Amino acid sequence: MAENVLRVEDLTMHYTTRAGEVSAVDNVTFSLAKGEAMGLVGESGCGKTSVATTVLRLLPDNGKILGGHIYLDGTDLVALPEPEMRKVRWRRISMVFQAAMNSLNPVYRVGDQIIEALETHLPGLSIAENRARVEELFKLVGLDPKLMDQYPHEYSGGMRQRAVIAMALSCNPDLIIADEPTTALDVIVQDNLLREMTELQKRLGMSMLYISHDIAVIAEVSDRMGVMYAGRLAELATTVEIFKTPIHPYTIGLMSAFPSIVGAKRELATLPGEPPDLLRPPSGCRFHPRCPFGTEICTQQVPEFNDHGSGHFAACWHPQRSA
Repeated sequence: MAENVLRVEDLTMHYTTRAGEVSAVDNVTFSLAKGEAMGLVGESGCGKTSVATTVLRLLPDNGKILGGHIYLDGTDLVALPEPEMRKVRWRRISMVFQAAMNSLNPVYRVGDQIIEALETHLPGLSIAENRARVEELFKLVGLDPKLMDQYPHEYSGGMRQRAVIAMALSCNPDLIIADEPTTALDVIVQDNLLREMTELQKRLGMSMLYISHDIAVIAEVSDRMGVMYAGRLAELATTVEIFKTPIHPYTIGLMSAFPSIVGAKRELATLPGEPPDLLRPPSGCRFHPRCPFGTEICTQQVPEFNDHGSGHFAACWHPQRSA
C-alpha cells in the first residue's frame, strides 16, 4: 500500500460570527496516498472548501481550528508555527483556487507572479533560470511561453486557469488541492483541463485533492471519493465503489439526482428539504431531517464513521437499509 502523504484526523474548524459559531468542519478524517487523486463532493456550503483552507491554514480571522490533526509526512501542520507553515505552502502543498482571475494580481505580468513564488520558495536560481522554469511550466499546461509577459486581463478564462495550474506546479509540491478548478469554463475547455490535470498528476507522481459539487467531475479525475454533508464526511470509498454501491442515504440521493447517458430514461429524484443551518445544526446525524430511513437514534446520537468493508466508510445508523 502506498505511503500516506496527507492524513487528516478528527479535524474540527468553526467560524465565529455575530450570530454564533458556524460548525463548518466537524470531526473530518481521511488520508491521501502518494500519487493518489481524491475527490470531495457535496452541496454548496457543506464544508469542502473549508477543509482545504484549514489544511493549508489559510483561514480568515474568524476561523479557528478547535481540534484534530493534519499530518503531512508525519508532521502535524496544526501545531506548526506560522513561519514554518509558510514554507509548506507552495513548496509542499499548493492550491488551485476556484476563481482564477482573483488568484492573479491584475497589475503584474503572469510570468512575474510565478517567478515571485519561485524566488520565495526556491531561492538561489538566477533570473534566466526562473524564466526558463516558467517557460517550461507554460509548455506543460498547454500555454505559449510568449504569453508569460502578458497581464491576466489579456488571457481568456481557460488560459488564466492554466496559468494558475502552472503556478501551483512551480515549486514541485507533493500535493495540489484543486478547488472547483473548472467552474465558469465552458464544457469543452473544462473537459480538456481535467484531462490535462489528470495526465500531469500521473506523469509527475503528485497527490491531488479535487473539490467539486459536480459528481461527474469527481468521477472523471479521482481514484477515491469523499461525500460531505453539513460539515461532516458522510461516506468515503473508491470512486467505483461509491457509484456502484453507495451506502449513505445522502450519497444515494446524489446518485439518484445524477442523469445517465446509458440505459432507460428515468425521472431524476430530489432530496426533500434544505441543508441545515450550521449555526444551529441538528442533533445526532445532521442528515436525519431529510433522510427517508431516519429513526429515533438518528435524532439523538452522532453515527460513527465506520468501515463497512474493503475501506468503504460511512457514517450512518442504518446503512443496510439504504444499501
